Amino acid sequence: MVRRRSRSRDWGPPVCPGGGSGWRSSSSGGLGRREAPERLPLNMAAAAAAPPAGGGGCCPAGPGSGGSVPVLFCFSVFARPSTVPHGAGYELLIQKFLSLYGDQLDMHRKFVVQLFAEEWSQYIDLPKGFVVSERCKVRLVPLQIQITTLGNLTPSSTVFFCCDMQERFRPAIKYFGDIISVGQRLIQGARILGIPVIVTEQYPKGLGSTVQEIDLTGVKLVLPKTKFSMVLPEVEAALADIPGVRSVVLFGVETHVCIQQTALELVGRGVEVHIAADATSSRSMMDRMFALERLARTGIIVTTSEAILLQLVADKDHPKFKEIQNIIKASAPESGLLSKV
Repeated sequence: MVRRRSRSRDWGPPVCPGGGSGWRSSSSGGLGRREAPERLPLNMAAAAAAPPAGGGGCCPAGPGSGGSVPVLFCFSVFARPSTVPHGAGYELLIQKFLSLYGDQLDMHRKFVVQLFAEEWSQYIDLPKGFVVSERCKVRLVPLQIQITTLGNLTPSSTVFFCCDMQERFRPAIKYFGDIISVGQRLIQGARILGIPVIVTEQYPKGLGSTVQEIDLTGVKLVLPKTKFSMVLPEVEAALADIPGVRSVVLFGVETHVCIQQTALELVGRGVEVHIAADATSSRSMMDRMFALERLARTGIIVTTSEAILLQLVADKDHPKFKEIQNIIKASAPESGLLSKV
């Protein structure tokens, strides 16, 4: 059990930010050891679906403990007082946050539970093994997406996503022939480097299959979908089976719909996304341009197919460099796409 200071303190007004709330706050006692903080699951949906562990999520209470303890639960600009059983632990705090703020939480984001530590006059990540023994103040904060990223790519940590490159889109999508050509280069490069490729087809019954110019030999998955984002349950399961996935290279159509929604959902789950700008397009160049600008501001890397392939080999002495060089020897089509990024 975490030790706390013995001097009493008034509750004060129920406000969250800073240290001036007056709520009795706790410290870990062993902070010098920098114990790993308690963290929520990958997304809040998992916590919502799981029943509280250990008979309600409480850690074993100490001798003579019992009753309820007041706790101030803070999220965003809100602060809501409630109670939890004496000895309640991490799991019960999660369930309480869900009951108080469930309708305001993005279930796909990662969160951290933090405790207001009086000795530091600020919030700290919830110490490992923390249990509630007296009134305290906790808050739920989303892990911030890293806006600045180096964008390093390695074959062992990368997956390629080919989005909806279908026959029925051919007449409507700007420079469709060009992005097909570049998309095929990317898939060929992935095959050479042993990188898994996931392909989706939007409502193929009505919109047709992937165009014949793109060779799908050896791809990991080809999935039909109606959802705009490629992040389907089958895709999530496939990614979970690939160890060490950190980055997704994304290309296809349409930039402002399926590409944008896929990229944002992946980034929200902590995946680094690289969009091949010369392999994605829309029916409207304005839609495409503003989508790429928005995605770049989000921290998504907007780049080109050649930059991606050369970054993946990284060295002329790479055993597959000559094969990749043969792919890029002929430059990508000089269409009007890149002038509109």
